[in-house]
Formats: sequence, C-alpha cells, structure tokens
Amino acid sequence: MSFVFNPPETVSVPVVGRAERFPVQRIYCVGRNYVEHAKEMGFTGREPPFFFIKPANTVVLALPGETAQLPYPTLTQDYQHEIEMVVAIGKGGKNIKAADAHKHIFGYAVGLDMTRRDLQGDMKKQGRPWCIGKAFDHSSPIGPITPVEQAGDVNHAEIWLQVNGQDRQRSDLSKLIWNVAETIEHLSTAWELQPGDLIYSGTPEGVKAVVKGNVLVGCVAGLGEIRLQVV
Repeated sequence: MSFVFNPPETVSVPVVGRAERFPVQRIYCVGRNYVEHAKEMGFTGREPPFFFIKPANTVVLALPGETAQLPYPTLTQDYQHEIEMVVAIGKGGKNIKAADAHKHIFGYAVGLDMTRRDLQGDMKKQGRPWCIGKAFDHSSPIGPITPVEQAGDVNHAEIWLQVNGQDRQRSDLSKLIWNVAETIEHLSTAWELQPGDLIYSGTPEGVKAVVKGNVLVGCVAGLGEIRLQVV
C-alpha cells in the first residue's frame, strides 16, 4: 500500500517490566469525577459521567528518572494542571458491565490532563465545543504503564501533584464519583472500546495555573512518579 506522504509513527507508551510498548488508539477523559473538584468548578452532586476526547498525538512521555519538557501552549494565560490515573484498555468491547470491566484493563499509569482553562471557559460561555481548551498539542503527559498484575489496589491509591515541591493536589482514588469499572461501563455504551484506548479517569481538587520554569511531580501510589518542567 502506498500513501501520498509517509504516515506518522504509532504513538506508544512504555510498559513497566516489558520490552513491548503499548500503542495508543484514542484518549478518553472523564470530566468532574471527584466531588471536591466538581465543587471548585461550580457543580455539586453525582451527575452522570461525561467524556471528551484528545488525539493520541497529544501524548508527552514522562520517563522514570527524567524530567520531561512540557511546552507552554499558545493563546492562553491560564495553563492548568490536572493529575489523573490513566486506565489502559487491552481488550475492546461494547456495553461492558462494571462487573466485567477488569477483564478489559491492561494496566494503569500516572497522567496529566493539561488545560487551557481560559479558552475552555470562553467556549463554555458561548455554548461552543471546548476542544481548544483540552485537546491541544502536548496536553496529555503520561508515565509508563504498569500492568494490572503489578499495580496493586488502584481503587484506594493516593494521588497527588506537587509544583516546585509544594502540594497542589492530594486525594485518594476511592473518592472518584464514578470508579474505574463504572466509568468503563458508561463509556462503552457510547463507544466501542478498542485495545490501545486510554481513559484519563478524572482529577481531584486543587487545579491551578503553572508558568514557564515550574516543575511538576505527580504520583499515583503503586504506579510511580512523573516529573515535568514547563518550558
């Protein structure tokens, strides 16, 4: 088969303890999935989950022992961090029941859903799609994927983010409004999940802006840390 230009390389993420890499298909993100974060965004209660999508090529790899470079994006004056646990889908499916969701998970990783909050807010006010606030270049940092059998109890793991050594976000995955299994159930009713899909599961409270020079360190207990500098 020939193409009019050379297709881009497949976006992939390293896997802990393996030579093989995880090829990324799509990136789904869950909005407002912690109660306290929902409150700081102006909402309350356990509303039905909602999702938005990012292109696979927004991935920025944050490898162990390294400080990844995170370019400050254009058009924004309010570039915010959102620390999240990422679910890596290894087996596809549609209308997956929560009780069966574990059969579809390959592993987990630490990720950041970076956000141009001012652009997102402007689009919301106008009733327009806010892809410009979420799905921009370099907006999906992620660390290596830890296979399920090595990840421990992620449903009760601590999650935190520090900026320049100071706490910004600190919570526990037990505080997710919709847990991982429930999220997969809801998501798979709207899309047929595919191997290689990533699900960014939502962020706790404490989201704030970062500027050039800031160093971000994020962690989910059992999944290691990621370290990035805004440049």
